[in-house]
Order: sequence, then structure tokens, then C-alpha cells
Amino acid sequence: MIGGLSVLVALLAQVMLVNRVPLPGGGAPDLVLLAVIGAALGRGAQYGAVLGFCAGLLADIMPPTAHLVGQYAFVLAVTGYVAGRGAGGPVTTVVLCVLMAPLLAAFVVGLVSDPRVTMSTLTDGVPTTVVYTLLVSPIVIWLTTRGREARFST
Repeated sequence: MIGGLSVLVALLAQVMLVNRVPLPGGGAPDLVLLAVIGAALGRGAQYGAVLGFCAGLLADIMPPTAHLVGQYAFVLAVTGYVAGRGAGGPVTTVVLCVLMAPLLAAFVVGLVSDPRVTMSTLTDGVPTTVVYTLLVSPIVIWLTTRGREARFST
């Protein structure tokens, strides 16, 4: 419930606020990706995959879109699964997933041969988006790991 609510809030904040702020380099942090990663860290791989798929479908149909419906759903489902499985600690998992998601998205775009997405759009916007997402990610790490130390130490 809280994971779905956080994804919905992240999606609305992404579309209504973050995407409208002109940041240097032309990118913006991907709040939906971070919300899925955070929820998956706390709830596990299966929950992360389902939440990622649903969040991706919402993001796919939310205007403005420049890709086919289902592409981002697949990317977020795989990313949510990987985040839920964990790759060491929370920091390693978040960094891995933030780096993996754009590469997986580029792979999917290549598979479906979407003519609206070119290599220049991927090389121009993706690196700055990754940097901005990594800069915002400590908030996700803090939110998902707070209280864990107390639960595990007792």
C-alpha cells in the first residue's frame, strides 16, 4: 500500500514538478525509478517486480511519452526484481539499479526498433539523468533503511 502510494506521488511529482525544472545538462532525476527501488528494497523481489510493472504502465500512459506502451513497464519490473533481490547492501543495490535501468531501456528500444528514440537522444539525456538520479538516491537509501538497524539488533 505504502509502496504504491509512494510510486504514485513520485510519478505525479516527476510529471508536474521535476520534468518542468530546467536543470543543467537537460536531464532530471527519475523519481519513479527510485520509488520502485526503495519499495523493492523493503519488500522483496516479487513485490518490486509487480510494483515496477504497474508503475511502468502508469508512466507509459502518462503524457508526454515518446515510446511504446510497455517499454518502461518492462524496465521497471526487471529493476524492481533486481532491487528486491539485493546486490549486497542498499547502497550497492541502488547504484546498480540506477545504472542498469537506462541500459535496459536502451536495449528494449533497440529490440522494438522505435523510430522516435534515436541514439543521440540516449547519449544526450541518459548520462545526466543517471547523475541526477544518483544525487537524489541517498534520500531513498535513508528512507528504506531507517529503522532496520533497530529491528535487526534486537
